[in-house]
Amino acid sequence: MDTEISNRDRCINYIEFAVTDIARSKDFYGTAFGWTFTDYGPDYCEFSDGHMKGGFDAHSPVTPGGPLVVLYGADLVDVSRRIEAAGGNIVKPIYDFPGGRRFHFTDPDGYELAVWTET
Repeated sequence: MDTEISNRDRCINYIEFAVTDIARSKDFYGTAFGWTFTDYGPDYCEFSDGHMKGGFDAHSPVTPGGPLVVLYGADLVDVSRRIEAAGGNIVKPIYDFPGGRRFHFTDPDGYELAVWTET
């Protein structure tokens, strides 16, 4: 197996969110996290955080919940301010856990995500 493929084997490779409004999702994640986007028609958009890719799908019904997606943030206070300024809601304020600190937020479609940093 080539090295590039073996480095991706058994790792999260792509995350897809069903959304009601692609433009709103792009605005939220672009403003809060600086993600970039590639549109594939009016109902699908791929995002990139510079490390990982995923998609916003307007064909599927929004069903908040599922696995918790955890993002990394060096400055939790700054990231939480960006999220609120972009229209997200902090649902669990910053708290300590073994090995770091984190908080949870919801995006405009109601998905709950978390952001963590090392202690």
